[in-house]
Amino acid sequence: MTAPFRFPRFFVTSPQPCPYLPGRQERKVFTELSGPNATELNDALSRIGFRRSQSVAYRPSCAGCSACLSVRVLSHQFEPNATQRKLLRRHADLEVTACRPWATDEQYQLLRGYLASRHPGGGMAGMDEMDYADMVEQSPVNSVIVEYREPGRGGVPGRLIGCCLTDRQADGLSMIYSFFATDEDARPALGNFIILDHIARTREAGLPYVYLGYWVKGSPRMAYKARYRPMEMLGPRGWTLLSDEDAG
Repeated sequence: MTAPFRFPRFFVTSPQPCPYLPGRQERKVFTELSGPNATELNDALSRIGFRRSQSVAYRPSCAGCSACLSVRVLSHQFEPNATQRKLLRRHADLEVTACRPWATDEQYQLLRGYLASRHPGGGMAGMDEMDYADMVEQSPVNSVIVEYREPGRGGVPGRLIGCCLTDRQADGLSMIYSFFATDEDARPALGNFIILDHIARTREAGLPYVYLGYWVKGSPRMAYKARYRPMEMLGPRGWTLLSDEDAG
């Protein structure tokens, strides 16, 4: 006998300083992902703008502000531009594998270097090994770690230079968190390459979307997401195409 589905209980966080728009406050509405219906619940919530973090699904719920918009790339319609094609060729030698969501010290050291270079004062800067293991391994849904390595030699795996914690959903891949080596001279724009690789993986799997999380117009930290079009954003009228005017 199938257990009855329980409607999730939702909670709201206390206001905190917004990390994207100075002078504003953010709140989040969230619910727990647990039990036999966690995957279905996560899929349904992602289609209305929620994101997963460990065993929690959350969405911005800020008083008087709706700047954070969920965005997703239309994988089958996406065509890389000249810069993106050059980037794909530049990193074509990388060895890419999708692994079970199991945290390793190699991944953690890569994350530490990434945070120190890109987000030294961010909320994750103090993350220790246990925090990282929780982020990766506490997933109630179908998740993988996609690893990007330089070519190996003599049977020895090459240097790990990129990772992405990724959820496979019914309608696409959701990029939960990516991090990478920040040596731009040797391996430029690895973050962009990881997105391009996920678009290709989504297309090969016959899935329509790559979920990139939230995009905030006017936030320099979020500007890169608008480069992957056609892209849909979730607004009051549902999912609509992001236009040149929207991207501003």
